[in-house]
Amino acid sequence: MSRIGRQPIQLPSGVSVSISPGRVMVNGPLGELSQEVPARMKVEQENGSVVVTRPSERGEDRALHGLTRSLIANMVEGVTSGFQKRLEIQGVGYRAALRGADLELAVGYSHSVVLKAPAGISFDVPTPTEVIVKGIDKQQVGQTAAEVRKVRPPEPYKGKGIRYEGEYVRRKVGKRA
Repeated sequence: MSRIGRQPIQLPSGVSVSISPGRVMVNGPLGELSQEVPARMKVEQENGSVVVTRPSERGEDRALHGLTRSLIANMVEGVTSGFQKRLEIQGVGYRAALRGADLELAVGYSHSVVLKAPAGISFDVPTPTEVIVKGIDKQQVGQTAAEVRKVRPPEPYKGKGIRYEGEYVRRKVGKRA
């Protein structure tokens, strides 16, 4: 095994990693995450870091190596600082509010849309036109933010809808008289 196939992930204080065949568990101040890893990748702990090593230089092994390393690094970051996605709501009368732990959206329908917070995810509404999705699992935060955006995606004519913070919506010219 070459030195090229080794990429250490530094562990901050307060984070512990337990490695079993095919599974890595990361425990930290914000919670615990677990992930299955490919059996071909060798994951070991040495000197306060986690090292992922690939068995060969084949393209498939190189891709799995990068994926495994990224998944473990995201778990470490998630249990130490967590992840968040910010969404903006644009449109006259469009707004969001918290109802307990659930998110209530008034986005131009005849009824308000209530989204339940999945386990491990929390919503924050600092202003009525801003929603923050928080959690420790990067994939789950992104998936939940995508589901919130799906309630009313931005439309290209007036730009109304729910979009990610900083997302550019390409505008179209409407019909001409």
